[in-house]
Amino acid sequence: MPLRQEFPAAGSEYLGGTSDGYLYQTAFAGGTLEQSFGMVRQFLEEEGYGGLPLPENLEELKMFRLPARNRQILMFEDSGYVHNPIKILFPTDARQKRTLILEIYNEQAPNHLLRFHRRMLD
Repeated sequence: MPLRQEFPAAGSEYLGGTSDGYLYQTAFAGGTLEQSFGMVRQFLEEEGYGGLPLPENLEELKMFRLPARNRQILMFEDSGYVHNPIKILFPTDARQKRTLILEIYNEQAPNHLLRFHRRMLD
């Protein structure tokens, strides 16, 4: 069953990623960043998130990357594409040039929007 219909339980692993019941997080690292983005798009399609608006291509995705080199800014804002319930993020470690981090939030969880926008602490 697709992830969107049956969100992984807390403490479980699903297709290489982990879940705390509210957030599923995984990383994609292809031979190039473009391949990684293609893998993210395919995963989202297969897991029931195909109808969400996504950047058309890698160049459009890069427009969502925060230009700041100051890591303190990254503590408060996401460097990447954010559209409820997903986030496609660039790693803060610049050495991971081919990696994208995918976060998917459980839409059925209590206080989903507060968690998604980091307005709620557990």
